[in-house]
Amino acid sequence: MPITGQQWDSCLKFENVATINCIPIVVQNVVNFMMLFSGFVAVFLIIYAGVTFVISGGDKEKIESAKKTLTYSILGLLFIIFSYLILIFISDITGVGQIVGR
Repeated sequence: MPITGQQWDSCLKFENVATINCIPIVVQNVVNFMMLFSGFVAVFLIIYAGVTFVISGGDKEKIESAKKTLTYSILGLLFIIFSYLILIFISDITGVGQIVGR
């Protein structure tokens, strides 16, 4: 969920000086960026593992390397997804609905 200008207006005071009310908005921006970036990296590694597997030419070392890359990138993607779900769960329990954008 992108941060709108209206949300920034609620935390800025006196000539655009940020206050402590901006912390949840900044944390939400950082979490959203990191989730997006790490998701792109995981998908790139999955594609890279597939290409490595296809062009391995039957070389057992390259095939094993591609399998390991695929395994770890899928595990990383699952870790990212579960981390996001845990953040949503914690923000719902604590009542801080702004930390994780939906």
